[in-house]
Amino acid sequence: MNIRAVIVEDSRLARNELKELLKKYDDITLVGEAENVDDGYALIQAENPDLLFLDINMPEKDGFELLEMLDEVPMTIFTTAFDEYAIKSFEYNALDYLLKPVNEKRFAMALEKVRGKMETSKRDSDKAKKLTESSQIFIKDGESCWLVKIGDISLFEIVGNYTRVFFEDKKPLLYKSLNQVEEKLPEDIFFRANRQQIVNTNYIESVVPWFNGKLKLTLRNGEEVEVSRRQSYIFKDRMSL
Repeated sequence: MNIRAVIVEDSRLARNELKELLKKYDDITLVGEAENVDDGYALIQAENPDLLFLDINMPEKDGFELLEMLDEVPMTIFTTAFDEYAIKSFEYNALDYLLKPVNEKRFAMALEKVRGKMETSKRDSDKAKKLTESSQIFIKDGESCWLVKIGDISLFEIVGNYTRVFFEDKKPLLYKSLNQVEEKLPEDIFFRANRQQIVNTNYIESVVPWFNGKLKLTLRNGEEVEVSRRQSYIFKDRMSL
């Protein structure tokens, strides 16, 4: 893990102190420094860092004003000589704050918080990633287990609190809601036909008009799926030239 950091601090001595401390950490790269809020804002916009070491008490504009200028705020560690700022710093969701002169042990503890938050963010990001057609999922239903490629699944269907998964001649149950499943599926091949079912469009064998402006799909495995009227309009638009 490489953590990209910037320093915004009006004191050259304090900036040098932080830079010396950072030299001991191979996983943190200092990508820039600034001595005032306006230069700091420009630096953050240009570099999009993971971590910001931010002085609170600076001339003209203070560190809190810098955070208010940003649309996306990096993980922030405040550096200050005045601990009365500490309570206010946490109102701005600061990860930590360091009193000047910075204690080496306290600095190491703050960086552990940074690493922990980075790991959590990475895990959350990985969970949110969409599956691809070639991705595989593990399904256990009773004593049977399968490792199934997403592209080999023809249909997902609600069964109470479970989702039935159709592939080959199998129809096991997956302990996830259909909405949870839909969030992960590749949108280019899967289509929400109605509230109960999601179809793999690669498995559609025929499409016929149905009642009240609906459509009926027949899949290669013989399953029939009724597309709701609202979704039928979307389906026609999506599948047309």
